[in-house]
Order: sequence, then C-alpha cells, then structure tokens
Amino acid sequence: MKFLWASAPVNIERVARLVLGILLGVAVCGNSWAQKAEGLALTPQMGWNSWNKFACNIDERLIRETADAMVTSGMKDAGYQYVNIDDCWQGERDADGNIQPDPKRFPSGMKALADYVHGKGLKLGIYSDGGATTCGGRPGSRGHEYQDARTYARWGIDYLKYDWCNTPGMNAEAAYTTMRDAIAKAGRRMLFSLCEWGMSRPWEWAGQVGHSWRTTPDIYNCFDCEFSPGLSTGLGVLRILDRQAGLRKFAGPGHWNDMDMLEVGNGMSEDEDRAHLSIWAMMASPLILGNDLRSMSESTRRILTNPGVIAVSQDRLGVEALRVMVDGPLETYAKPLDGGRWALMFLNRSNQPADLRHDWKAEVLTDGMTNRSVDFKQTVYRWSDLWSKKTGDTSTKLQARLAPHSVLMLLLTGPAKS
Repeated sequence: MKFLWASAPVNIERVARLVLGILLGVAVCGNSWAQKAEGLALTPQMGWNSWNKFACNIDERLIRETADAMVTSGMKDAGYQYVNIDDCWQGERDADGNIQPDPKRFPSGMKALADYVHGKGLKLGIYSDGGATTCGGRPGSRGHEYQDARTYARWGIDYLKYDWCNTPGMNAEAAYTTMRDAIAKAGRRMLFSLCEWGMSRPWEWAGQVGHSWRTTPDIYNCFDCEFSPGLSTGLGVLRILDRQAGLRKFAGPGHWNDMDMLEVGNGMSEDEDRAHLSIWAMMASPLILGNDLRSMSESTRRILTNPGVIAVSQDRLGVEALRVMVDGPLETYAKPLDGGRWALMFLNRSNQPADLRHDWKAEVLTDGMTNRSVDFKQTVYRWSDLWSKKTGDTSTKLQARLAPHSVLMLLLTGPAKS
C-alpha cells in the first residue's frame, strides 16, 4: 500500500480526531442496526389482521376497503392504526430472489397499497415466516431475510408478523434475531411481531428481539374450548388466559406477551365478546382485530371502541393484570394503572349466572411486582363500571349478578371524598 503525503505540514491532532471519529462511527453503525426499533409499541399495538376472518382469501381490494372502514367506523379514532396483511399475499420470487406480491390478488403492488393506507393516516403490516415456506405454502424468508427486509422497507411497510411454520431443526431465537437485524439494517422502522406460539419460551429472550411474541397456539373462535385439526391446535379465550400464568413479569412498554388476535364480532355472544376484549386489555395483550370491519354490527363496533376498556389496555405503565382471587367460577384480576388508579375485572367462567358479593375491606389489594397496594379499610376509592357506566365507591360491598361468560370491569380512582 502506498501513502501519498501532502507537502503541507500534517496536523496530527486533526488526523487523530478524524480517525477516532471514523472508528466510533463504524462502532455505532455496527451496533445500531442490530437492535429492534425503539420507541414503537410503548403501549400494546392496536390494529387489524386479515387471517381470522379471511385466511388466504385476500386481495388488495379487501385491504383498501378495510382501511376505509377503519376510518369511517371510528376504529382509527379509538386508537387502532395497523392494517395487517397475513399469509398468502406472496407470489413468486423474481430472478434475483426478490419476493413479489401475487399479481392476481395484488396487481397494483405493495408500494401503491402502502401509499393508500398511509394516505388514510394508518400503517400497513405484512407477514412472512422463518421457514422456507409459510404456513400457507407461500415463499418464506429463510435465506432471504435481509433481502426481504429491504423489499419491505422500499414498499413502506410498518409492521412485520413473522411466523414459524416449516422450520424443522431451526433455532427460534437465532432465526428471529436474524430478521430483527435485517429489519434494522433495511433502515425503516417496523414493529416486529414474533409468532412462534410460545414453543421456545420467547418471553425469556424476545424482549430484545421484537415488540411482541405469541405465548400460545392460535386462538379459536370460542370462549372455552380447544380445537385440534390435524397437527394444529386452537384455543378458546379462557384456555389462552390460563396459559398466561407466570408471564406478567416479562411484559412492559415495547415488549408484550401476545395472546393472539381478537375474535370479537366473529360469532360469540355479546357478553363473551365484551369479556374477550376486557381480558386482552387487562392482560396488556396487543389488540389486533380479526373481524370484517366493513360489515360488523353496531354492537360489535361499540364493544371494540369502548374508550374506558381501551384506556386500560393503553395505560402507559404497561403492567399485566394479576389474578388476586378465585371463588368457584368467579375470578378477580387487578391491574395497577398510572396515577395511582387500578382496574379490576370480575370474570364469570361458568356457563351459568353467578352472584358476586365482594367485600372491599376483607382483603388488602396488593401487587408485589409493582409494590402497589390498597387497604380499603383505610382508603375509599370511587369506581366506575366500564361497560354499564354505573358508579359507586368501596365504602360498601359490591354485589352483582354476572351472566355466563361475562365480566364486570371497574376503574378505581380515588381516594373518594367523604
């Protein structure tokens, strides 16, 4: 190597500063792209996904119409912002290995679709898989992670759901970390949603990799059942709730336990739909709609846009609820909120009505994880029912009759004035 020295005197200090700056720049760049996008999902993400209702029957018209409906129905104003395309959008890879959308289903291309969704003030999400093929048999991202991430960035994608089908012998943490790095290297901030169904205990490692991770197999559209077609398993609402035991310490702003997409509006009763949304909000799970926004009933719309329940979901403390009491079919969950408030949920798991008689002064409400507690003998709190809008306070016993598969969800604020 030849060095060509300038004839003018060399400023050694200046050269040293320049070399140091280059080295620091390389170090920063080398680390910065190997991180998930910070500042996203500081509260559980809210949006819509195509899979629960439409599976592979998707096209660009559906996505455009869903974006339209998200705005006109009030979903956007309620906080839902992501319009997510699940599996089966993919066509073939081109000669250079670049993934292409299915030309029949998405003839305008993903960039045009992203522009349309962004024009509505919303964000567009997309789907891929850590294996060579997706769950629906379309091209996956194995061996193309960096290439696919660059493609998504060029299209203007804001959210990637990354599945785990067709991955024999693969290590989940390594595969998801590779895609995390690929997204960061691509230069566009994307929310990264891990979907490997809790098989490798992602709550123990995924906080530095993605913004949320699935904790269970797929949800099934029922309140209390388990459905197993072939090798897959579908869990009802209560079965998913039961599998969250012990996981709350792993969740918080920017990293969430994901209980899967919502089935509200897909055939359960209104009581079950209200309970379903309440449970997801209490547990700080992402609220990703799974119904047809274009044709939902007014009752479904009112359930999904309940401002009090959404506020509990989006509380900035980001604490998952804990189960504090079990009395036969009745369970009580408590969630510490910002500003010294609490959310309480009384859940009737039974197929029969249940009578609730809750003596506030009988127990001290305590959450050891957050070091929050309330002694209702000493302090009286006001409460408001987030579904019926009734109000009261903790100076008197709470009595209610809960319908089958229903909840009573209260917001506690206080102390109440005497």
